Amino acid sequence: MSLINIFEKSQLKKNNPDVRPGDLVKVYQKNLDKEGGKPQIFEGAVLARKHGQGLSSTITVRKEIKGIGVERIFPLHSPLIEKIEIVKQGKVRRAKLYYLRTAKGKKKRIKSRNIVEPEFASEENQKKEENQKGLDDAENTKDEKKEVAE
Repeated sequence: MSLINIFEKSQLKKNNPDVRPGDLVKVYQKNLDKEGGKPQIFEGAVLARKHGQGLSSTITVRKEIKGIGVERIFPLHSPLIEKIEIVKQGKVRRAKLYYLRTAKGKKKRIKSRNIVEPEFASEENQKKEENQKGLDDAENTKDEKKEVAE
């Protein structure tokens, strides 16, 4: 492994979510003017993801402010990006959504995907297992009480 690859691996962020085109995201960016201040939040639709999974990977996010479209390109592994939060996952059939720049009305809408996030799914399974254990324990104590009474 070369020195460049080792350096790039050390700079990669591990907590970035899987952002896809069509997703509605909030990007929390550190404010350069103030140290320790509130981050600036940029919320919009992801138009494109470029440059693969490496250190140079970027996303293009677009939102409209008072009828004027604003696009920003964010490097995913930049130290200035505090976190990226997926608000809604979109279902699209294109890798690049540049047609949204000129689309209006219904053509601009993005369908949403109904996907349960893995961490929520595992929490639900744990609760079900705990409830089942509680029911099993309750049945065992009833059986023990009957045996003691006899």
